[in-house]
Amino acid sequence: MATAEPSEEESSEETNQEIVSPESYIKHPLQNRWSLWFFKNDKSKTWLYNHIQLSSNLMSGCDYSLFKDGIEPMWEDERNKRGGRWLLTLNKQQRKYDLDRFWLETLLCLIGEAFDDYSDDVCGAVVNVRTKGDKIAVWTSDYENREAVTHIGRVYKERLGIPMNMTIGYQSHADTATKSGSTTKNKFVV
Repeated sequence: MATAEPSEEESSEETNQEIVSPESYIKHPLQNRWSLWFFKNDKSKTWLYNHIQLSSNLMSGCDYSLFKDGIEPMWEDERNKRGGRWLLTLNKQQRKYDLDRFWLETLLCLIGEAFDDYSDDVCGAVVNVRTKGDKIAVWTSDYENREAVTHIGRVYKERLGIPMNMTIGYQSHADTATKSGSTTKNKFVV
């Protein structure tokens, strides 16, 4: 059996390959670093997840939060104290059809900086899975910045494909923390 050695021409072609720097083919560099948080209200067990579950598969009482690096998903965090949230409330039937789709679009809005010049005002987002109904909220840093807050709300509503005749409301964290009863008054509505 005969074997053939590559010709000099073939050898030189293999060694003259151009190495491309990763910076030249990155299409969408991120503007911020993000941290994904998972909260499970179960103090009786230690637990570990090997993979991320869809939000519709989480047990009632669990939350996912995606926040910019350095911001914790709590009202007391310095960047959240003066902020608020655009709140989307879903009924139990919507968990099956809308929850995962809305949560994914919310994550893409955050990571993709979909809020234009006001993306810096966004701190993060939370999905709460509850027995009575689920919630998704986009948290912002300053509830008094009406222009930023309303722009974020309009873009968010449009990206989720919520019909014009339906509204979503914005609540300040301060009002939510001191509410009496089960509802908080909306500061803005889109």
